[in-house]
Amino acid sequence: MRYARSVLSATALAALTVGTTAALTAPASAAPNTTPQKVCGSGYKTVNSAPVGSLGTVYLTYNASNGKNCVATIRNNPGTAVDMSAWIYVPDTEEYDEDYGRYTSYAGPTYVYGKAHCVDWGGHINNVYVQVTGSNCGALKEHRVTFTR
Repeated sequence: MRYARSVLSATALAALTVGTTAALTAPASAAPNTTPQKVCGSGYKTVNSAPVGSLGTVYLTYNASNGKNCVATIRNNPGTAVDMSAWIYVPDTEEYDEDYGRYTSYAGPTYVYGKAHCVDWGGHINNVYVQVTGSNCGALKEHRVTFTR
């Protein structure tokens, strides 16, 4: 009888440990209070952003050491997975990257080499879309559009 209790205790402890570990380990997309730097990488600095209505923000970041831009769309209130996207395009080189799917917290990262180029970028959360064209070009004026589908 004593052996059976030891086995049951060990089994219960193992199940509790596995359950606790599973409960504390959340997918990366569910991370609350995330930042563009957590999504894109520590070397990326935010250079522009655009609100996605009241749902979140699309961030454009840049890494001066490698010349790359990164875009991430981050929800204000993570929760149930919804349609989201983040995208970036360099018209001069036609380089493009996008991330589209159903996410709980953020879409991205998306990367392109953007040093000395204008970039178009944007993203969406649910049915609210943001598109910024001719961005971060120095003297040129960017064009922003937010729309609902």
